[in-house]
Amino acid sequence: MRIVYMGSGEFGCETLRRLLEIGHDIVQVITQPARPAGRGRHLMPTPIARLAQELSLPVLEVANVNA
Repeated sequence: MRIVYMGSGEFGCETLRRLLEIGHDIVQVITQPARPAGRGRHLMPTPIARLAQELSLPVLEVANVNA
C-alpha cells in the first residue's frame, strides 16, 4: 500500500518503522518545521523528520497541515 505518513513526535517513529517493515511504500512524510532548541537555539528537526532522513524517505515540512 502507498502511504503518505503525517506525524512529528517520538511516539510516531515506531509506527513509521513498522509500516516499512511490513512492506508498505511510504511515498511522503509530512511533519512540522524544525524549531529552535537548546542553549544555542539551533534548529532541531522533529523526531519523525530525523527518522525519515535516516531512512531516505522524502520529507515535507508544513506549519499547518490543514492550510
